Amino acid sequence: NSLRFNSGSSDYLTRTFGTPTSSQKWTLSFWVKRCKLGSTEFVFNTDGGNEEDRLQFNSGDTLTWYEQNSSAGTDAELTTSQVFRDVSAWYHIVLARDSTQGTASNRIKLYVNGSQVTALGAATYPSQNDSSRWNTAVAHEIGARNGGTFVNLYMAEVCFIDGQQLDPTSFGEFDEDSGIW
Repeated sequence: NSLRFNSGSSDYLTRTFGTPTSSQKWTLSFWVKRCKLGSTEFVFNTDGGNEEDRLQFNSGDTLTWYEQNSSAGTDAELTTSQVFRDVSAWYHIVLARDSTQGTASNRIKLYVNGSQVTALGAATYPSQNDSSRWNTAVAHEIGARNGGTFVNLYMAEVCFIDGQQLDPTSFGEFDEDSGIW
């Protein structure tokens, strides 16, 4: 019961949110299975030129969350050191944001398969109380960037929680016998 995004078919989803509870505090959870390696794949994106938020697999097969809320530069960026090259595996990804946190590294947390990613190739956290474009009244795309760059992947169980920074145990658990998420 997954969605198949195929760049050759220009498949993607788009939605513009109404009034959010918070653009400072939210959680995004989803399962993804990659089909194409070695290229940039924009999984989630807010439309916006100089202002956008996006989650992408990079050409080096790492994963990046990126926020740019002005032409002044990057407001936040987390890029994993870990690579995601198993096209037969499903990855559960949770991105949890709460810019009201006093500790910078608690403002954005990235989890893969139930474990927090702490090995980061790049880590720039938003300023305290900074608002993201995610969860605002702009176009949000799944599987594309600006309606023209499309991905090759499967996606399932996309959950967006407005107003709470949750950890992966709100969406899944480790198997008691195997220890697999």
